[in-house]
Amino acid sequence: MSSDYSTSWKLLLRNHNLQKMFFAYFISFTGTSMAPIAMAFGILELTGSTKETAFVIAMPTLASILVLVLGGVIADRSSRQRVIVRAESAAMLVQLIIATLFLTGYASITAMIILMLINGVAIAFNAPASSGFITQLVAQKDLQATNALLGMARNMALIIGAALGGTLVALIGAGWTILIDAISFGLSGLLVYTIVPNQQIKHQPDSIVKELVLGWKEFTAHKWIWVIVLQFAFVVAGIDAFMGLIGPSVAKEYFNGPSDWGLIAGAVGCGTLIGGVIAFKLTVNYPMRLATICVLFFSLIPLAMAISSPLYIIILSAILAGLGMQIFNVIWFTMLQTKIPAEMLSRVCAYDHIGSISLAPLGIVIFGFLYDFLGHQFVLILMAFIIIVPTLLVLLVKDVWKMRAISPLPSRL
Repeated sequence: MSSDYSTSWKLLLRNHNLQKMFFAYFISFTGTSMAPIAMAFGILELTGSTKETAFVIAMPTLASILVLVLGGVIADRSSRQRVIVRAESAAMLVQLIIATLFLTGYASITAMIILMLINGVAIAFNAPASSGFITQLVAQKDLQATNALLGMARNMALIIGAALGGTLVALIGAGWTILIDAISFGLSGLLVYTIVPNQQIKHQPDSIVKELVLGWKEFTAHKWIWVIVLQFAFVVAGIDAFMGLIGPSVAKEYFNGPSDWGLIAGAVGCGTLIGGVIAFKLTVNYPMRLATICVLFFSLIPLAMAISSPLYIIILSAILAGLGMQIFNVIWFTMLQTKIPAEMLSRVCAYDHIGSISLAPLGIVIFGFLYDFLGHQFVLILMAFIIIVPTLLVLLVKDVWKMRAISPLPSRL
C-alpha cells in the first residue's frame, strides 16, 4: 500500500483510468451533494410538513434495500463498468424529470415518491459495482492510495456541492439545482464509459440464487464485517435522518435556512477532505480499531445543535465528523478489497450496503414524526445516542479490536 503523498499523486497522474474515475467521482458527487439540500427544501416548501418530507427522503434508501443484493450479483457476473454507466444514465433521467416537475409547478408528493424510488434502484446498482470496479483500475498494493484519492475527489465535491447547494437553492430554487445534479450524472457516466479497466475476475456463472447464497456465506464468514455492518444499520439511520431531514429542518427554523445548512454540510465535506489527506500516510497496526473510534466523531454535530451552540462551533463539529468518517471509509474499503476474493467483492459490498442502510428509511420517518411531536432537542440527542452506543459496543468485539492489516496501512497506534 502506498505510504507517502508523492507516490499517491504520481499514481493519479500517470494512470489515465484513475484520472477519469477521479473526475467522474468529483463531478457526480458535486451534483449529488447538492441534491439532498434541494430535495429537502423543495419538498418542505411544497408541503410545509416534516413528516411528508420524511417519506419522500426515505424512498431512495427503501428502494436500494430491495434490490442492492441483486445489483451486487449482476455486477460480479457481468460488467461492473456497464452497470455503473447505466445506473448513472438512469439517475440522470430521473433527476431531469424531478427538476422539470419543480420548475413547471407540477411537483406532487406522489410523483416525488415514485421518482425517488427509481432513483434508489439506480443507486443500488451503482454502489456495489463501483466498490468492485476500483480493484480493476490499480494493483492491490495501491488500493489504499486509490481509495484515499477517490475519497479526496468525493470530499472536494462535498465541500463545493454542499456550499453550492445551499446557495443555489436560496438564489434560483430547488428545480434548477436538481437540474444541475442531473447533468452531473450524465458527465460522470460518460467518463466511466471511456475507462479501459483491467479484466474483471469472474467465476463460472451459477443461478442467481446460488450466487446470492455464496455471497452471503462469504459475508457472514468474517465476523468483523457483519458486526460493523450491524453497527452501521443504526449509525446510518441517525446520519441519514440528520443530514437529509432533521438538520435542514433545524436550520430552517432556528438558523438562516439553506445558506447556514450549506455551510454546515460543506464543513463535513471539508473534514472529509482533511481525513483523506491524513489517510495517505496513515499507518496502523489495528486498522478497524481506529476506524471504529473515528465513527464517534459524527455524534458531535447533533450534540452541538441540540445545545444551541453558535454556528462556528457546529461547523467545527462538522469538520471533525467529516474527518472521522473519511478515515473510517478509507480503512473500511481497503480492508474489504484486500481481504475479500475479487470475484465475490461486489456481492459482499452489496450485503454491506443493504445492511448498513436497512434501518435508514425507518429512521428518517420515525425521526420526522418525533421532530414534530417532541421537538428538535430530544431528536438531536437521540440521534447522537444511536451513533455512540452501537459504536462503543463494536469496540468490545475481539475481531474488530484485534484485527491487523495484511500489511501496515498507509503514526503508528
